[in-house]
Amino acid sequence: MIVAMLVETVKILIARNLHKLITEIELYQDETKLWSIEKNIANSGGNLCLHLIGNLNTYIGAVIGKTNYIRHRDLEFSLKDIPKSELISKITETIAVVDNALSSLTDEDLRIEYPLLVLDKKTSTGFLLVHLATHLTYHLGQINYHRRLLH
Repeated sequence: MIVAMLVETVKILIARNLHKLITEIELYQDETKLWSIEKNIANSGGNLCLHLIGNLNTYIGAVIGKTNYIRHRDLEFSLKDIPKSELISKITETIAVVDNALSSLTDEDLRIEYPLLVLDKKTSTGFLLVHLATHLTYHLGQINYHRRLLH
């Protein structure tokens, strides 16, 4: 029962924050600012958005949901000038991928070792899902700050 609550909680938090990511992307009034890097800012809001899409589609979509998604992590940080509408479409698709993949999980799935080494040591699938939700939140905050800083 508690394990099922964990899956539902992670699903809700990831969906909520992906919807907030859509809002953040929409709030960039000047689309070129989405890709701007100034001073000591290492990544643009657009590149962080691509990174989050790649991250969730890899670790939840491909591994758990068996979607055959192939990640090109280097492009997440090097692509530029992708239209906001395309980013929003990719986020919307990611919301569905995450929901579908997590809906298939059982209590046992959460307890077993996640099949890939993602962090510094092997973890359970449940632990990794919590990590992914907090990773999304971390970068969402960076995007929010990036947007407000450049306006």
